[in-house]
Amino acid sequence: GQICRQNGDQQLILVKEQNGVQFTSTTLAAPNQNQANPSGEEERETWGKKIDFLLSVIGFAVDLANVWRFPYLCYKNGGGAFLVPYLFFMVIAGMPLFYMELALGQYNREGAAGVWKICPIFKGVGFTVILISLYVGFYYNVIISWALFYLFSSFTSELPWVHCNNTWNSPNCSDWADNSLASDIYKTTRAVLHIQDSNGIDDLGRPRWQLTSCLAVVIVLLYFSLWKGVKTSGKVVWITATMPYVVLTVLLLRGVTLPGAIDGIKAYLSVDFLKLCDAKVWIEAATQICFSLGVGFGVLIAFSSYNKFGNNCYRDAIITSSINSLTSFFSGFVVFSFLGYMSYKHKVDLDKVAIDGAGLVFVIYPEAIATLPGSSVWAVIFFIMLLTLGIDSAMGGMESVITGLIDEFKFLHKHRELFTLFIVVATFLISLFCVTNGGMYVFTLLDHFAAGTSILFGVLIEAIGIAWFYGVDRFSDDIEEMIGQRPGRYWRLCWKFVSPCLLLCMVVVSFATFNPPNYGPYMFPPWANMVGWCLAMSSMAMVPLYAIYKLCTLPGKFCDVSSGQNGVKMSCINVHF
Repeated sequence: GQICRQNGDQQLILVKEQNGVQFTSTTLAAPNQNQANPSGEEERETWGKKIDFLLSVIGFAVDLANVWRFPYLCYKNGGGAFLVPYLFFMVIAGMPLFYMELALGQYNREGAAGVWKICPIFKGVGFTVILISLYVGFYYNVIISWALFYLFSSFTSELPWVHCNNTWNSPNCSDWADNSLASDIYKTTRAVLHIQDSNGIDDLGRPRWQLTSCLAVVIVLLYFSLWKGVKTSGKVVWITATMPYVVLTVLLLRGVTLPGAIDGIKAYLSVDFLKLCDAKVWIEAATQICFSLGVGFGVLIAFSSYNKFGNNCYRDAIITSSINSLTSFFSGFVVFSFLGYMSYKHKVDLDKVAIDGAGLVFVIYPEAIATLPGSSVWAVIFFIMLLTLGIDSAMGGMESVITGLIDEFKFLHKHRELFTLFIVVATFLISLFCVTNGGMYVFTLLDHFAAGTSILFGVLIEAIGIAWFYGVDRFSDDIEEMIGQRPGRYWRLCWKFVSPCLLLCMVVVSFATFNPPNYGPYMFPPWANMVGWCLAMSSMAMVPLYAIYKLCTLPGKFCDVSSGQNGVKMSCINVHF
């Protein structure tokens, strides 16, 4: 026999005879029953409409990295040939893991930590992903505040980053419009954030009041989007999740009319299959899949936990993960139409202007837009897109933290508004380090360590816990109970063998190929790297620490602890009567 589930005060018992006939106890209570639980707590809320959930998942998964990361990777790694490893890892790892998290959250109806009642010794991984989402919020909100600052700065007849007649320009600033050197286009825009006023991470200075004000506006927007739960956030995403597609389409229609745009798009789509012989290309494709789909942040678990029990999470996983990948591919046309234009205008190779990361959307793109007729209008449109891309992803990360902790500490349910306020204010205070003169150095350090190797490690432990301890067969039974359809052999093989093996390889490679962070020529001092590693290890350490805590505090053998049942001889997988 097998004990499959403990839900609140009820146990779900599955008895298996040797002849294969299955019997279930008559006391089973499916999680979709709209009844108050024995403790008298209110029934868990659900999304107002199915589309609210889909838009929330799409809005979280489709973020700034779709615009500033994927197109560059595609261009650098063989153009259209990069789609081969990208789609390969999408099918064998991305979609299975995406599907797994949606099903896990929907069946258990709890956040990233609470879902591990199925196998409590692994609950540490729930706290790992909650911590990672919290750490990411420390710097991701800053990106949104930059976009907001640039948006406010765009409401002028002449964009302020075109010339050097601003009070914040450095002495070595030169007007890029008067030059043909691509290196000059970096000098004015970087000065907008006052990076030139800092000598490094040990010379931060005070928070800039302009950026602090923008950060405060972002925090207020996040709070009022999240304070009432999915009933409010589900409405906000109608704007934040759809606006980027409108803006991307408008920018593409404008971009393809620019001189040199077609050359940029050709470079983006050029096929070099010889690149596929380079192992680094495959590693970058696998890494991009994991990060772009947003698995391992606890967000998909949190969002799906508010679904109705019988919702078809399989269909949702296919739809939303496919839309995410198609958006990445589509954004490449927009990005490279403008990069081709910049290459043509400055008469330099495309390599000189094709960069990834924040430099693309806060340096190259603003400079390109500044040369267009009606540049202020185009700048406003572009930064509204960045704002909406960032807001719904930030909402997802915050919801992962809030839902995960509220579900774990039940007394917080009645104080969601106050707890949400506490989380966003704490995030704001830490983020202030990123809006100082040297804030870019803090931002770079956080970006490098907060969700790099640690997120891959978290997803690996999550996959192992589900596939090998809870059991793929039992997990498949849960899905069949929800949607009436058992996952096929393909999905089960991916969950049990393919995805864990791939994730293990990625974790090993991530440690083996680690490079200390840098910002341009600036190399971080040893103490800063030590702080970064402490940040990364603090989240990963939750897995072994919680396991040790369980082993030390609960009586019985490992098999008792891992199943969450005391006094019964069993393992997570099997119970022998």
